[in-house]
Amino acid sequence: MPEALARLLAQARRGGTKVPNSAGEGLTREGAFEVQERLAASFGPVGGFKVACPPDAPIVIAPIYSSDIHDSPATLSIPAKEAVGVEMEYAFRLLEPLPDPMASDFASRLRAAVELLPALELVRARIADPVAADPLLKMADNQINGAVVLGDPLRDWRAQDVTRAAGRLQAGSEVLLDGAARVPGGDAFETLCKFALAIGAHCGGWQPGQVVITGSLNGLPWLSPGLNIAGQIDGLGTLEMRLDAA
Repeated sequence: MPEALARLLAQARRGGTKVPNSAGEGLTREGAFEVQERLAASFGPVGGFKVACPPDAPIVIAPIYSSDIHDSPATLSIPAKEAVGVEMEYAFRLLEPLPDPMASDFASRLRAAVELLPALELVRARIADPVAADPLLKMADNQINGAVVLGDPLRDWRAQDVTRAAGRLQAGSEVLLDGAARVPGGDAFETLCKFALAIGAHCGGWQPGQVVITGSLNGLPWLSPGLNIAGQIDGLGTLEMRLDAA
């Protein structure tokens, strides 16, 4: 099944028909990770990962391809009739080899090995109905990641409290966030630690230079292309993304 599903998702990535939700029936967690590996072999290299830690479910991990990672400001072309999601997030970039996960001071060593960035994630699905899709099917589809736009990094981020966030996000004339925001999991760095302990060698492991995004600060609004997106997380820089309608 993973081989067949990977083939369908690859065709959809190349402009083919979107994958029906029924294609995920019987998919296991191991199968979803195998699909990710198969797709990364064709569409990689991997430039980062997205992670989520649901309270009553296993950790969610999905690769982000290097070709889908951009510096702000960025202009992305989207089919005119496709709805896409926009999320503003805390991101971390690994600057040196990952510390030994077995070290007693792993968390403090990891904190020193990363820099903090603001990020915009563009959410795009290769599956027909991502809202109703099985979570494992979405994870197989790289957790419906479409692109990531990164702002300027903050190397010394000790003064930034990533257990909370505030900022502003606007899409065209619509304000998506203005003020305080809930940090997914309650602590972006704790989420990062859980990812670092779980990733292992999956899709090549977490390598220096790669980024990890840690979850939306503004929910998941679905928008039509033809918009300018502007965001800022307090304490970090600004973000700009233009969504052109192809």
